[in-house]
Amino acid sequence: MTKDQRPAATAAAPSNFIKDIVRADVRAGAYNGRVQTRFPPEPNGYLHIGHAKSICLNFGLAAEFGGRCNLRFDDTNPVKEDVEYVESIKQDVRWLGFDWGDGLFYASDYFERLYAYASRLVEAGKAYVDDQSADEIRENRGTLTSPGKDSPWRNRPVEENLDLFGRMRAGEFEDGSRVLRAKIDMSHPNMVLRDPTLYRIKRVPHHRTGQKWPIYPMYDFAHCLSDAIEAVTHSICTLEFENNRALYDWVLDELGIEPRPRQYEFARLNLTHTALSKRKLIRLVREGRVAGWDDPRMPTISGLRRRGYTPESIRTFCERIGVSKAENLVDMALLEHCLREDLNRRAPRVMGVLDPLRLVIENYPEDQTEEFEFANNPEDEAMGRRMVPFSRVLYVERDDFREQAPGKWFRLAPGREVRLRYAYYVTCTDVVRDASGEVAELRCSFDPKTRGGWSKDGRKVKGTLHWVSAAHAVRAEVRLYGNLFSAADPSGADEAEFMELLNPDSLRVLPGCMVEPGLCLAKPGEIFQFERNGYFCLDPDSTPGRPVFNRATTLRDTWARIERQKDK
Repeated sequence: MTKDQRPAATAAAPSNFIKDIVRADVRAGAYNGRVQTRFPPEPNGYLHIGHAKSICLNFGLAAEFGGRCNLRFDDTNPVKEDVEYVESIKQDVRWLGFDWGDGLFYASDYFERLYAYASRLVEAGKAYVDDQSADEIRENRGTLTSPGKDSPWRNRPVEENLDLFGRMRAGEFEDGSRVLRAKIDMSHPNMVLRDPTLYRIKRVPHHRTGQKWPIYPMYDFAHCLSDAIEAVTHSICTLEFENNRALYDWVLDELGIEPRPRQYEFARLNLTHTALSKRKLIRLVREGRVAGWDDPRMPTISGLRRRGYTPESIRTFCERIGVSKAENLVDMALLEHCLREDLNRRAPRVMGVLDPLRLVIENYPEDQTEEFEFANNPEDEAMGRRMVPFSRVLYVERDDFREQAPGKWFRLAPGREVRLRYAYYVTCTDVVRDASGEVAELRCSFDPKTRGGWSKDGRKVKGTLHWVSAAHAVRAEVRLYGNLFSAADPSGADEAEFMELLNPDSLRVLPGCMVEPGLCLAKPGEIFQFERNGYFCLDPDSTPGRPVFNRATTLRDTWARIERQKDK
């Protein structure tokens, strides 16, 4: 990624142990001062917020040290991979603000070279074809406290192994009948090195190579060699691959590849009320527990985008959580705080009433309509101003009225006066009920001398309400989202318990909301602050004259409150 391709930073990114390693290598002249990283997703699902941390780290390091970062798809398992995932990953990386330039690669680009490398290991007596079944290999692998057992086929002659490996490639054998294994040490304390599988037979078409290959390399074998082929200098991955680093190094050492990449591991992201296991996310989609990969409750980048998250807020979040070796659980409130911080600066303010209650101003002329000027965003005058219509009949929030109001109630109640934002002072004079006894309408009077929402005689009121003119309102559907999981940390739950932890109240749909008329011109993806209600993003499900809004987050910032309490 070149300097002009990287997203603008709001502040210098803090250091971390991986950045310190890269900086030391550059100063020492390692790799001739060159920095090359890569982001290597498997195209078997959509990217999530945990991947965003890796994307920001890898592309960010390359940009900071004047290097480059490749996007490489580790497409070595066609059973689980799909072109849909490839395209979604490209879209998500670009949306986050990063560009791989001409550095787009696939492990499948290297299948011929990987096969040649594997053949070299066979020729050197470092790999052999094993006829054991997967169950037998697993059973003979041993445990953490007991060594494994050598395969009966471990000492096959080199010529026989080469012949069998060639016949595996030619498609002569059935799935699962043979594998190619590295010959390392079946008693090694690191079980990864107990003759790991390098190739397996999978007679499955590949989305890029078709039916050319009936055998596919294992991830650990393809990954290190793909790094070496692309001249990667710093191969950065999460801690679950720490033990696999020994195999990464073994393959490169045995093949004598120099200069060679070095692998470094950091702690993956764990987020409260969120599961980031791709396997579990796939299950949610396949079982219909969510509306798809881009369901706004999902932690996928596409889900966050549809909900109303911005790339800037996600990059800021990834910067603030930092990079370390220590596992920790990050509070979802921090992610929401980063979003509010960003949207407070950029989101236009509008008025939307989520639970409408009809309000009639009895002393306002029935045939009169006037307009009031509103700032689109008080944080940025350059965003301009707009005119909002006002009439005799309005909608206000039902929660802004109490018939039996407590002493410190500053909103509507019988006999109470409030300010209608930028409009007038009104006083509730009567309550109209429907046949069931529910409050159906409020009758009010207004003070014409308070136009603009201010009293010329110096009279002050503490309550200010948002409103929408009934004659001009646009009916909208609003979707309120909560945490997908009720448990603070669902990541450790087993497959059965996992589904039981789903929050039944994670989605609430409000079909009869009323919003100001200008919003009928909004485009999907546009984000607004509904005054006093939160930030909302127009959903692609919207139709002409019938907008659908997803609430990205509320206005209440629990993280900021927590931080203030810490400061005290």
